[in-house]
Amino acid sequence: MNKDSKIFVAGSNGLVGSALVRQLITAGYTNLVTPEINELDLTDQLAVANFFTTEAPEYVFLAAAKVGGIHANNTYPAEFIYLNLAIQINVIHQSYLHGVKRLLFLGSSCIYPRLAPQPMREEHLLTGLLEPTNEPYALAKIAGIKMCESYNRQYGTKFIAVMPTNLYGPGDNFHLDNAHVMPALIRRLHEAREARLPEVVVWGSGTPMREFLFVDDMADGCCYLMNLPEEQLKAELLNYPEPCFVNLGTGVDVTIRELAETIREVVGYQGRLTFDPSKPDGTPRKLQDVSRMEALGWQAHITLRQGIERTYAWFVDNMGRWRG
Repeated sequence: MNKDSKIFVAGSNGLVGSALVRQLITAGYTNLVTPEINELDLTDQLAVANFFTTEAPEYVFLAAAKVGGIHANNTYPAEFIYLNLAIQINVIHQSYLHGVKRLLFLGSSCIYPRLAPQPMREEHLLTGLLEPTNEPYALAKIAGIKMCESYNRQYGTKFIAVMPTNLYGPGDNFHLDNAHVMPALIRRLHEAREARLPEVVVWGSGTPMREFLFVDDMADGCCYLMNLPEEQLKAELLNYPEPCFVNLGTGVDVTIRELAETIREVVGYQGRLTFDPSKPDGTPRKLQDVSRMEALGWQAHITLRQGIERTYAWFVDNMGRWRG
């Protein structure tokens, strides 16, 4: 990408999109297109077609998505599959029709089977049953990967995808009803400290293991991929039947109990943590094999403790938006 290339960041106000915008601006890119949701409904086929005709972006980061934790996925499965499919179909197809040079699709590590071998490698896709609690979302993301792959095969496009592990950081969703585990715990432990509560109950047994990637690391990795030399891109990511996607993570995981205890230390909560095994745990373990990304020349550098500290600082500065 040239510094003045027109770059469309779809979903620029979300956790992922806002990190991508920060990264691109910091790197000196000056021609970003970042429409608000009230300016461009990505589920509207005609609106997306008109947008591409008018703006003619050269590069696309497809970060827009309907996302949420276990509770949200269980409560709104129809929304998770419909909205994500609609967004992906519209943006990927219009990128092809309008000659976009490169597109990067943001997926999720939940695409892998619930009982996939650990750590999960790219070739484990579609080798087993998905985790039931987020199956509709996972199916939509798998469809996005296969769209990129299919368009590359038939039309010679350069559409690639990354599967980030659990993301967190500035701009995260701290709503108590539909937040992911990291921001939910940060908010609950902060509020428990403020109220001097003696105990915080955490959903599940505390034994599932999760890998977490700070969102600014994710953005750095995505921009790295979009700037891969042409020959390396073709050889490593566009060489069907090799996967057109790569895992993006740290290659290190922790138990939910360890995560909660680290957050408690950062927040300064002095009460006890109690785990409720009657609540769903989700997938037992989700650790990605990141050797393919490392072979391409990139790896994460922000530690979990550092990332939690930065995320908590952002939450404290912005928690007014989560009141009520």
